[in-house]
Amino acid sequence: MTQRKKWRDLTITDDYMFKLIMSYKRICKHLIERILGIEVKDIAYIENEYPLKSTHESKGVRLDVFVADAAGSRFVLEMQVRNYGAREIGRRSRFYQTTIDFDFLTTGEAYKDLGDAYVIFFCPFPLWGGARRVYTFENTCREDKELTLQDGMTKVFLSSAGKPTDDIDPEVNDFLNYMNGILGDSPFIREIDEEIRKLKENGEKEELYMNFLMSINDDLIEARAEARKEGRAEGTEKTQISALKNLMKNLNLSLEKAMDALGIPSNDRAKYAAMIQN
Repeated sequence: MTQRKKWRDLTITDDYMFKLIMSYKRICKHLIERILGIEVKDIAYIENEYPLKSTHESKGVRLDVFVADAAGSRFVLEMQVRNYGAREIGRRSRFYQTTIDFDFLTTGEAYKDLGDAYVIFFCPFPLWGGARRVYTFENTCREDKELTLQDGMTKVFLSSAGKPTDDIDPEVNDFLNYMNGILGDSPFIREIDEEIRKLKENGEKEELYMNFLMSINDDLIEARAEARKEGRAEGTEKTQISALKNLMKNLNLSLEKAMDALGIPSNDRAKYAAMIQN
């Protein structure tokens, strides 16, 4: 069984605490603005049926941050703790792009009216050799690098293990330092740190976290017991599918997070995703 952190030991780099802190609108909005260098009038948290669904006070919390602004843009913020390598992280960002596009489609909007979309990953490990802290990707033409597709999709990867450069917003740099355990003098970062302190003193929040851990452990134990009982590849697949569905339904985890919790290998994830959808 995976050893889980105690409530008092959680930091901003833990999925659970990151999600709680990003549930404060002023903090989430300000961080988005500083990362993207844009002004956001307001944000609203999207409660989508699939694959992101939760309430902040349920026994589990949605581990992805999915918000929309007043202009109709969509933002997904993710604390990506595990380093699966460059190939995997690119495909994970594609998964979240699909999530955003699905949300757009459910609103019935015409293609020309689709808002901009942003996927923002926070990573406490080096990316692409560790030469930078911020990597921003847009779709460009292979034959003409000056030509962009203008599809409204932007993906930003931030690495607290990368080398600071002069083109990084100071508060973004401070946030990445905070991911490394450095508090600094930034009022914004000190506000985040104070909110984390308050959360850790909240007994109800601690109880919710403990319930969350117990529910994950119960589902993992059940899945592994069933897999041992079946003793066959087909039986194992069935029990894994059952466990994935339980984690997604009972703990409001995205499919990717449920796969993380069960430790499903990268090369098996497409297969399980297809089986879930079917």
